[in-house]
Amino acid sequence: MTSSTPSISFEFFPPKGPKGAMRLWRSVERLAPLGPRFVSVTYGAGGSTRERTVAAIHTIRDRARLDVAGHLTCVGATRDETLAVARTYAKLGCRRIVALRGDAAAGDNGFRPHPGGFEGSEELIRALKAEGRFHVTVGAYPEPHPEAAHDGADVDHLKRKFDAGADDAISQFFFDVETFLRFRDRCVAAGIEKPIHPGVLPIENFARMQVFAARCGASVPDWMKTAYANAEAADAVDLLSISVASEMCDTLRREGAGHIHLYTLNNPDLPYQVCQALGVEVKPMRIAAAGGCA
Repeated sequence: MTSSTPSISFEFFPPKGPKGAMRLWRSVERLAPLGPRFVSVTYGAGGSTRERTVAAIHTIRDRARLDVAGHLTCVGATRDETLAVARTYAKLGCRRIVALRGDAAAGDNGFRPHPGGFEGSEELIRALKAEGRFHVTVGAYPEPHPEAAHDGADVDHLKRKFDAGADDAISQFFFDVETFLRFRDRCVAAGIEKPIHPGVLPIENFARMQVFAARCGASVPDWMKTAYANAEAADAVDLLSISVASEMCDTLRREGAGHIHLYTLNNPDLPYQVCQALGVEVKPMRIAAAGGCA
């Protein structure tokens, strides 16, 4: 166990349109002074946000001078096309990649490899490590992935990704810290020694979160449903969300989590308050004026 302040990272998604670009840039401006180890930018299903992801990475690195991890998936592209995106990231100075199989494109019934594309995340990881210049982060599922074939399948799959060369992992969000800790223990028992960083989602909109949770297999405790119904009636959702996420992060810290990844949904206010509750130091930074992240 430890009582030290963990390092942090933030996940953003690429904006759509001028309003989205301003929301993203406000998030970067607010959160950059917290000194994240890195920030990540997501990659839409089927590569649907490819150009916007690249543009967001360029803007964040150029104006905020942050270390950025670009997401990369196996969906909707050949091997050469996928690696070309990785090389574009590298040209921007982005040497961290979050390598994922990826969700199926809209209208597709489950993941199917693109003709000439990667069969899954393990192949993608091996190819990225063969490039010799990327720190590769992968996803981890403390609760069963909707496609998991059996109990323990998620631990087995994560071990294969580490065996393929992954450097560390970020977990899907969860709301029961014990669920993450039990998963971490199972990973250690399976011989996994590399870091698995917990992913925490401060809840901006409870109804929308439940949709996300259903898609990825994250369970939502009954007490949360009652608590958020009461908080909405009292106009106190943000206070509850800050309290819930802060308590989770503090428990994770005490249980040895040296790094915590916060999902922002491009809303900086809740993650900022959670970091303040954790004791993360604010470091004044000089950030170039925004011209949009689209």
